[in-house]
Amino acid sequence: MNSMLNSRNSTVRALLHALIALFAAALAPAQNPAAAPAPSEPPVAYASVSELNTILAQLQQTAHSIQSDLAAIRVEKWKTDGATKKQTLADVESIQRNLQSTLPETIAQLNNSPEDLGTSFKLYRNLDALYSVFGSVVELAGAFGSKDDFQSLDNDLNALKSARRSFGDRMQKLTASKEDELTRLRAQVKTLTTAPPPPPKKIVVDDAEPPKKPVKKKATTPKPPATTPKPPASTPKPPSTAPNTQPATAPPSK
Repeated sequence: MNSMLNSRNSTVRALLHALIALFAAALAPAQNPAAAPAPSEPPVAYASVSELNTILAQLQQTAHSIQSDLAAIRVEKWKTDGATKKQTLADVESIQRNLQSTLPETIAQLNNSPEDLGTSFKLYRNLDALYSVFGSVVELAGAFGSKDDFQSLDNDLNALKSARRSFGDRMQKLTASKEDELTRLRAQVKTLTTAPPPPPKKIVVDDAEPPKKPVKKKATTPKPPATTPKPPASTPKPPSTAPNTQPATAPPSK
């Protein structure tokens, strides 16, 4: 019985550990970008890896094109005020820095762990921020820059939008899959924790005291009443035969 209980407890612990790992992957953002994936991570389906590689290849190509087109524009020649030019140049520098450092690092992490939700959310947030800032630069280029500059940047913006949408769709499917897996694991844990334990082996222990044999009392002979012993009868002495030597007393005279 102990071996059965130990096996069942081990299964429950394993499922609980799996639940904790899935929650951590789904909710906790990546804290160490250079960390390697956990060795116990389950294998990823080929279709999922292929889909991710297609999206990342498109994203890397778009990032390279954006860097080239941003380096070619001449913001200082735009027909606008100095404050707008200064802000635009700061945005261009921020975008270039992101495309050269932050984005490649996040892509490398995702290649090492294709279905990690924490890294996936990190990449999506970065793409969203890039799209917002780059969209502002493209809008200003259309208003104050040359037509050629605007056209090339607008093409890049559309490509970035397409990559972001594709990656967002992948995240939605991945999140739904992880939720289904969590639901299944919760159900297994609940089943194991609520199922009645196996019936214990019956061990009959006869702890009832055997009936005591009645103690036979020894028959006691009643003692006769105590009697006072009679003194032995005295033997009568024989009359004395000795002669009476006492002189006879004369009768008194009248």
